[in-house]
Amino acid sequence: MDEKRIAELEIRYMHQQEMLQELSGVLYEQQKVIDQLRAEVDRLKQKLEAEPGLVDARQDERPPHY
Repeated sequence: MDEKRIAELEIRYMHQQEMLQELSGVLYEQQKVIDQLRAEVDRLKQKLEAEPGLVDARQDERPPHY
């Protein structure tokens, strides 16, 4: 009985190890995407700050019919 239980625990442990490895890989890939997106947002912010004419300042103005 003890041997069967130990074997079951070992099998569970192996499955958990595989799952942890898979989750770690997914997390790593997600972090790479997040880092790329942050870098892109930073580049866009710098571009907007460097060229204020890219954003139409009149967007914030109220239309004349208000």
